[in-house]
Amino acid sequence: MGRAAADVPEGDRRGQPPVTGPIPRQRAGEPARPLVLALVGTDVHRFDRFVDWLERWYAAREAGAEPVRLVLQYGSSRVPRIPEATAFLAHDQLQRAMAKATLVVCHGGPATITEARRTNHLPIVVPRDPTHHEHVDNHQQLFARRLGAAGKVRLCESEAELVEALDKGMADPGAFTLSTDPDAPDPRIAAVAAVGRIVEDLVEQRSRRAGRRWWR
Repeated sequence: MGRAAADVPEGDRRGQPPVTGPIPRQRAGEPARPLVLALVGTDVHRFDRFVDWLERWYAAREAGAEPVRLVLQYGSSRVPRIPEATAFLAHDQLQRAMAKATLVVCHGGPATITEARRTNHLPIVVPRDPTHHEHVDNHQQLFARRLGAAGKVRLCESEAELVEALDKGMADPGAFTLSTDPDAPDPRIAAVAAVGRIVEDLVEQRSRRAGRRWWR
């Protein structure tokens, strides 16, 4: 069966760096697998802890009766041992993948979180931790914790929390989908406004303490 064009490039199944090319579509007759889109962003710091956690969760699902498609954008991290892994995604690829995804799990970057919410996802967020040399400071932790407390993301700061959130999302995807009630305000606009207010609040607090732009 020929290989058809898809939305994101494929990582080599032997754990080699990703190549530019299509992902094979599921073969006819195979049961459809829910798509989990995982994103580490474009920061120069490695986020191997996030990759490790996702690899173990994916392996457990593959070994069980409920396999999934996991597309993992890993940036500067080590190359994952996952078939559909890619270092980076173009913006149009990211948008298409988010539109198709059952769940979105990502680092604590404001832009990634906002993009996920704009596509009606309640993102599962694992913030980078500077004590593991995953970022220069703890702004992702502060931001993600504020969003988690406000119910804007599902915050996970341990592997157990991440596994619990992913398993819940597979069992009940609706719990991680924002409302699309036609009588309600546009959730995309509301999401951007809500995240923007939180970012501005954190920037103001951080700037008063450090006198510099914390999100760089």
